[in-house]
Amino acid sequence: MIKIQGLKKSFSTQVLFEDLNMSINRSEKVGLVGRNGHGKSTLFQMILGNIEPDGGSISVPKGYKIGYLQQHLKFSMPTVLEECALGLPEGDEYETWKVEKILFGLGFSQTDMDRNPNEFSGGYQIRMNLAKLLVSAPDLLMLDEPNNYLDIVTIRWLEEFLREWEGEIVLVTHDRSFMDSVVTHVVAIHRQKAIKSEGDTEKLYNQINQAEEIYEKTRVNEAKKRKQEEAFIAKFKAKASFASRTQSRVKKLEKQGEMKALEKIEDLELYFSSSPFGASQMMSAENISFSYTGNAPLLIDDFTISVGNRDRICIIGKNGKGKSTLLKILAGELQPVNGKTNKHPILKEGYFGQTNKEILDDAKTIVEEIMSADKNCTENRARTIAGGLMFPGDTALKKIKVLSGGEKSRVLLGKILVTPNHLLFLDEPTNHLDMQSCDSLIEAIDQFEGTVVMVTHNEMHLRAVATKLIVFDNNTIRVYDGSYDDFLEDIGWADEDV
Repeated sequence: MIKIQGLKKSFSTQVLFEDLNMSINRSEKVGLVGRNGHGKSTLFQMILGNIEPDGGSISVPKGYKIGYLQQHLKFSMPTVLEECALGLPEGDEYETWKVEKILFGLGFSQTDMDRNPNEFSGGYQIRMNLAKLLVSAPDLLMLDEPNNYLDIVTIRWLEEFLREWEGEIVLVTHDRSFMDSVVTHVVAIHRQKAIKSEGDTEKLYNQINQAEEIYEKTRVNEAKKRKQEEAFIAKFKAKASFASRTQSRVKKLEKQGEMKALEKIEDLELYFSSSPFGASQMMSAENISFSYTGNAPLLIDDFTISVGNRDRICIIGKNGKGKSTLLKILAGELQPVNGKTNKHPILKEGYFGQTNKEILDDAKTIVEEIMSADKNCTENRARTIAGGLMFPGDTALKKIKVLSGGEKSRVLLGKILVTPNHLLFLDEPTNHLDMQSCDSLIEAIDQFEGTVVMVTHNEMHLRAVATKLIVFDNNTIRVYDGSYDDFLEDIGWADEDV
């Protein structure tokens, strides 16, 4: 339904697209992937008509309706239900049951229907915009990181909704498991071109790697043959009896052209520094309770857990139930109103949260800030970490004061990566990273010699990391000793009970 031909786009000296071609056909759900800065968002905005190409064309059928998840938060109606009903298409204005069904799936309750939209957090206001989009019945859904503000239960609901969607979808997300569960095709923005494959992300990346291996082998063989031909020409070009043969070979080489070596794309390598730890237990929390008001109702009530050496504990559940709060208590960032935490006297901890960016020094560069976390960190090591966190080359020399909130979060993560620790507390550490950086970070967590306690909504990361779970569900907190798949099979989410 959408055809892109010969697309070209540059910003200053950076060429994003050079003769890029792709199509989105009827009923295709297309995942858009590629390294940060390679043009995913630019292509996304071009399809929407917000950015003009330097050359080429994007053809959209007449009357074809494109729906896009709006990030601005401006509401005109007094209730959530009335606001989201604004998204209903002409003729369906009174079909509010469709709106309620989607709002329930996105985590709203029946009592929320009559509340004012402005009473909700930014994350829930984004969900309202998502509800308005989903009920509007566009031909094409354009979704850029739609699960950024969703919890694991809501993400699972949205996956199912999008799988059943009968129209077309273009999806950008750093969450590989979410993308793979939804899409029918994947398009990679790679070396200024678009490469499309039916299937999931792994199939596409395998296809790209295989094609580049074949190209490189062919290039080496061609270079060897060219060298032989050039040696023949150099040896016999002065001899009259070989003139016609040498001239023929010269023309052949000119016509054939020379295959250029592919520019090396660095694989991202991240790893956490660890310190030796001999004991089997690192810390425990005993009968801890917490409330931000100091009184009932308690956000966390009589919770106990023991954290051992090499544990991989993931905290999961709906938003607003206390996951990040519990992580802060375990990390010592907050004190419980009842109960206590006990920590081994030699324990070295690292804490990455979403709200502790104020500890950064605005006057320092990214490299300087990372180096300041550990006296043994070299500039080369700091630059490697910066590159893995999407600050390549000279961008690692930016001052902290000019960075966005997401960029500052990545710098904080860099400081933890370089600091030797026994125990890491990580609150959604893959936020603000692209797909390749997420993969590298999860590999680093897996290889870390110490213990990890992590809040995450990403099911692929849960399956890759978790050996124990702290589950917030059905107004309770429970410790589940096992993998995420074991939890789904043994217990499952309360909202998904049939």
